[in-house]
Amino acid sequence: MSTRDVPEQIGDLPRIGRPATSALLLAGVSTLAEVRELSRAELLSLHGVGPKAVRILEAALAENGQTLRQ
Repeated sequence: MSTRDVPEQIGDLPRIGRPATSALLLAGVSTLAEVRELSRAELLSLHGVGPKAVRILEAALAENGQTLRQ
């Protein structure tokens, strides 16, 4: 799947860039609730997810009083 075929935003996830969005989709993750079940290290291990995308996801979770799994 080309990143051009991936929407900029899916579900309730913030805009984190198409490569990161594509990586999450390939991992079966499409909601913040699913992101919450992952650790920072697990997210960073996904090809296409970098520190900036993780910071954006962490900020979105924090807005809802949630955090990534430790």
